[in-house]
Amino acid sequence: MLSDLSYLRYPLPPDVQRLFEAGDFERMARVIAMRLEDPHVPAVLRERLRFQLSIAREIPAAYPHTRPALLAMLQEQVKDFTEAELEALRDDGTLDWRYVNGEVRFKDNCVASLLKTRAEYAARAVDPSGTRAAQARHRALDEIIAFMKANGGARARFEVHEEMTVKSSRLVPGETLRIHLPLPVVGAQVKSARLLSTSHAARSIAPPDAPHRSAYFELPYAEGMTVSAELAYEIDAPYCMPDPARVCAQQPCFDTEEQPPHVVFTPYLRALAGEIVLGETNPLLRARRIYDFITTQAVYRYMPPYLTVTNIPEYFLTGLRGDCGVQAIAFITLCRLCGIPARWQAGLYTTPVSTGNHDWARFYVEPYGWLYADCSFGGSAYRAGAMDRWNFYFGNLEPWRLPLCSDFQQEFDPPRRFLRRDPYDNQNGEVETLHRALERDEYQTDSRIIRYTLG
Repeated sequence: MLSDLSYLRYPLPPDVQRLFEAGDFERMARVIAMRLEDPHVPAVLRERLRFQLSIAREIPAAYPHTRPALLAMLQEQVKDFTEAELEALRDDGTLDWRYVNGEVRFKDNCVASLLKTRAEYAARAVDPSGTRAAQARHRALDEIIAFMKANGGARARFEVHEEMTVKSSRLVPGETLRIHLPLPVVGAQVKSARLLSTSHAARSIAPPDAPHRSAYFELPYAEGMTVSAELAYEIDAPYCMPDPARVCAQQPCFDTEEQPPHVVFTPYLRALAGEIVLGETNPLLRARRIYDFITTQAVYRYMPPYLTVTNIPEYFLTGLRGDCGVQAIAFITLCRLCGIPARWQAGLYTTPVSTGNHDWARFYVEPYGWLYADCSFGGSAYRAGAMDRWNFYFGNLEPWRLPLCSDFQQEFDPPRRFLRRDPYDNQNGEVETLHRALERDEYQTDSRIIRYTLG
């Protein structure tokens, strides 16, 4: 099964690891090719070596900026920005970097990440529109949260358009494309969902509760072709204030197991979980301590492709930097380590006027059942001093969500032939031919709100 990536837990040969960390990907590929031809190399290591080639292919595009180029960008976008600031931000983990061919290269969107997460630099931005937009988003969140508290929750209905455009000189006209466009997973807060229309006839539609639900198309390629769908769904978001005093003595044990390669109980994560919960036995308070640690001790930072990270929770919980998805899977892993059922949920954050990719977590405590934790939104609220919003995102979500995945690292229905660009999630769709997966520059995806009704 393509979704079985448990071999990512296996170590690389020392020389391959050194070449990878130095960013000498050409030599690394040559060494891996030699290993794969060597009959003495164990079969259990071969898949790990092959996957390392996929990881290495992603790095140069994800880290394109040289130090001089990044400095010029920052000085253009941030008033009075200095070289000393760049070095300090690199050392404290704000500016994500790695070696590519022995040279320090910075993440493609590290400037946007800096302005999103560091208020002192956002205040110095040459273009203040980003700050104004963030303030407007926060006001809208505060308003919907106040509405939910006053009304015991909220119900919302959305219609959304999603599309994928394929354009590549490396494809042959008429070549078969296998396309999966994501669909709402019915269950949890999604009370109903309908596929209103598609641009092309779908070959199949996955069941309503499929964990990575999609509409599947097999189509001949034409230059610049766009495949689209329009969806309607209804969200029910009750407001909950869980009370630790009401938590039941007996708790379930489902969804507390490991899920390799990422939800794994490593020695470091075991030790960290013990440090965070500090002997607390109430599962609700344990989950709250985990939420508090992530939202107050870690900082949001845009991530390289998840495909390039072999243990997402350890990546995040050692560097204390990462985006919504790594925060969610870290929360899930720590909860499961502490005996608290926890699951992934992901899709789009759909405000009345815009959409964007987003991931969050669910956790289970009797007698309340499944509750929500959005560590990313909670951490943003904490950094802004918005304590009411910070507390809200432990236990609750606003109704502006389109859940497209109800579990982490699941197969499509029907399955893919080749490794997905994101083997863990499905927010925008995936495409392949009968012979290979498409690269990131061969297709684009987009989504937009058509209609929104609250209540």
